[in-house]
Amino acid sequence: MRRSGILMHITSLPSPGGVGDLGPEAYAFADFLQRSGMKIWQVLPVGPTGYGESPYQSPSAFAGNPLLISLPLLRQEGLLSYEDGELLVPRNPEKADFEAVRKNKLPLLRRAFAQSGDRLAEQVDAFRRENAWAEDYALFAAVKEHFDGKMWSQWPDRGIRNRRFLALRRYRRMLREEIRFHLFCQYLFRKQWLALKKYCNDRGISLFGDMPIYVAEDSADTWTNPKVFQLDRRRIPTRVAGVPPDYFSADGQLWGNPLYRWDYLAKRNYSWWVDRMRGMADLFDIVRIDHFIGFGHYFSIPHGAPNARGGKWVDGPGIPLFRTLKEAVPNLEIIAEDLGEVNDQVRELLAWTGYPGMKVLCFGFDGDETNPHFPGNYTANTALYTGTHDNDTVLGWAKKADKKALDFARKVLDFEEIEDAPEAFVRGVMSAVSETAVLPMQDVLGLDSDARMNLPGTVGGNWLWRMKPGAASPEVADRLRRLVEETGRA
Repeated sequence: MRRSGILMHITSLPSPGGVGDLGPEAYAFADFLQRSGMKIWQVLPVGPTGYGESPYQSPSAFAGNPLLISLPLLRQEGLLSYEDGELLVPRNPEKADFEAVRKNKLPLLRRAFAQSGDRLAEQVDAFRRENAWAEDYALFAAVKEHFDGKMWSQWPDRGIRNRRFLALRRYRRMLREEIRFHLFCQYLFRKQWLALKKYCNDRGISLFGDMPIYVAEDSADTWTNPKVFQLDRRRIPTRVAGVPPDYFSADGQLWGNPLYRWDYLAKRNYSWWVDRMRGMADLFDIVRIDHFIGFGHYFSIPHGAPNARGGKWVDGPGIPLFRTLKEAVPNLEIIAEDLGEVNDQVRELLAWTGYPGMKVLCFGFDGDETNPHFPGNYTANTALYTGTHDNDTVLGWAKKADKKALDFARKVLDFEEIEDAPEAFVRGVMSAVSETAVLPMQDVLGLDSDARMNLPGTVGGNWLWRMKPGAASPEVADRLRRLVEETGRA
């Protein structure tokens, strides 16, 4: 089935209050997708953001980001009262200011908790019972606030750091209201998310999520399940994740995420991963597994190393993990992000699962026609992108590309002016043999490098782009609809 969709993170929506959320602008974007003939809405991870506001360094693999909760929807439901002037008015509507949003929005969520927490107590309690991770996450968040945001491995109370029974009981009593507040926020997020998902599904649109392979060191996951990860007796990582040196980086990339104890997980039938995938299946129709190559082989770096040079490749869990996941979560559609150092183990794993891999058109013009990203080498069982959240926009790429690559792209995609590159790349992706075509909204709008979402290896200035109000216009939707029909993706 040939289909197409848009990559557009929730925070990039032009919602009031300084950051995109699950309110009216999300529903308007779903309407835009329906008018466009698009069948997929892909987003980045929707958990609480971590260091540098990265959605890929979340303090929880299960929780939702409270900043995505729509305050106007809460007011509409009678769960929160506020004046319009109390919402943040951003200085630059095309950039998110997460710190300002946090200072503005969290007090209003606390007001909602004060005004309606008792009214929703029964629903929140049911949510807690149905989601085994929720109480641990809420306790983690409350204790972290209690210790002024310190990493859990640095909490001064060893008892709660190591989850001793008496310490857990004491902090649950002491921080009872804070724990209830965090559960309340998670309930609201889940309620609003599932309502948006139903709205999309009713209009023939699948929600497409993104699941990072690793979790953050400072997370409820590592605190709650330390035996799942390669931690020492002090609960400090012994080995961490990254990728080796390559043409683009002489030192490689040192991500710092704790690695999994796959032998421990295998003896327990991968139960933690089963829970995680079931959690994703609750929120999404399709899931992209980020860094899929890490399941075939992963790069292991000593904790404390200054860079990734001292790392080594280690065999991943491979087929046994995915046999278990397929049996436990049979109805979740998976797309594998297989970009990176793909060896025979990864190829065999991808072939066994049958999952579509990814191709990126902007990677295809280095002059080597054996390049897997070159348009002549695609197969039907792939998901094709103009670029990803880690790439420059097409227009930015075209402006910076060397003459040889740009001329090759011009020849293959049939365009002349640099300003015409976004439209040509969009058409190239939509026309390709790949069954799934995904277009970042920035490329649909033909935006330059200042709309780039992330520059890997940098901290600060990432994840900020927001779409201008009105940019997802009926005219843009109708142009996309014509392309969808011309390329047989209707």
